[in-house]
Amino acid sequence: MKKLILPIAMICLLASCGGGDKEKKDTPATDTKTDKPAEPTADLSSNPDYQKGLELIGGSDCLTCHKIEEKLTGPSYREVADKYAAMPDTIVTHLANKIIHGGTGVWGQTPMTAHAGLSQADAEAMVKYILLLKSK
Repeated sequence: MKKLILPIAMICLLASCGGGDKEKKDTPATDTKTDKPAEPTADLSSNPDYQKGLELIGGSDCLTCHKIEEKLTGPSYREVADKYAAMPDTIVTHLANKIIHGGTGVWGQTPMTAHAGLSQADAEAMVKYILLLKSK
């Protein structure tokens, strides 16, 4: 019986360590340290609307409910960009007001929290950034 305990313990130890031969696949969708969206392409990174919006969103609580590619509590930024891409320029003001005042019903019944402390200019910069993320 004692002769079986050591081999069983070794098998359990090896099994708990997992398979070291599996490859880890890295996806550059977000920076895990700051949870900021990664820059998808170099041409966008030089766009001042992109830079300003990325900075503002990275410093806000937006990423607790939204991601670039995936629906979380709210829609993904890509879904928002695709939905409003063909709209006139007045959509920026409209969506900025939705960020500041909150809202519900457009993307389901989960309400979007109001961000009353955000200036109109900053909210518009965030919207411009999001609209740049539309599918190509």
